Amino acid sequence: MGANMARRLIQFPCAGETLAGTLDEAPGSTGLLIVSGGNELRVGAHRGMALLAQRIAAEGWPVFRYDRRGIGDSTGDNRGFGDGRGDLVAAAATFRAEAPAVRSILGFGNCDAATALALFHGDAAIDALLLANPWLVESVGDTPPAAAVRARYVDRLRDPAQWVRLLRGQVDLGKLAGGLRTLTRAQPSGLAEHVAAALAASDAPTTLLLARRDNTAMACADAWRGAAFDPVRNRIPVLALDSSSHSFARAGDAEWLHTRVAEALAAV
Repeated sequence: MGANMARRLIQFPCAGETLAGTLDEAPGSTGLLIVSGGNELRVGAHRGMALLAQRIAAEGWPVFRYDRRGIGDSTGDNRGFGDGRGDLVAAAATFRAEAPAVRSILGFGNCDAATALALFHGDAAIDALLLANPWLVESVGDTPPAAAVRARYVDRLRDPAQWVRLLRGQVDLGKLAGGLRTLTRAQPSGLAEHVAAALAASDAPTTLLLARRDNTAMACADAWRGAAFDPVRNRIPVLALDSSSHSFARAGDAEWLHTRVAEALAAV
């Protein structure tokens, strides 16, 4: 981090609880608000979000991260991303109060954090969105989403060695049957419809990022082709990376993600 940059730990209230946040200071008027996905801490998988924040701040854009209620250093009960509206609103307000030079905010989140941003960004007055691998389709039990299962079957059907294994009885027919049941039981996701409606009602510039071989990204891409997203598909660009890393944890992936974040910040 540059000599004039600082990283501050900040506590702020939310619905009677105390949330923990981290501000990487920088002089820019556009700020990056990073929302953590799943049950991850604000540092992110393999410290990926902390490293991204440090680099982005060194390039001139302030960055704020936080733990939602019940996660990490924040108090309260963890009720999942669907209950994260108040946390997001409180975090955006705190970001603006602690970095008063910020005039516009780009919200970035991966997985269900991207979903939360899509659903609640309007309430938090977030100006633009960068949504990575949004969680749109529920899995069936412990089985991957239907789109991921379908992609694996397509790859196997193209491989002559897999046909030889099947003819020799080397394929687990129980697993095969389970995968086929996943495909037949797959139903349109109400969550996807809610996200599509929220994006259609918003004028915030939005970009979708996908790690193409990640299960969640494959499920998202499948849902994205559905009728629910017809109103927004033409105005939301989709940028895909040929990776299976859900959290963009590989060295090349992290560089690609940084470039996409910097481009989005420059465009706000």
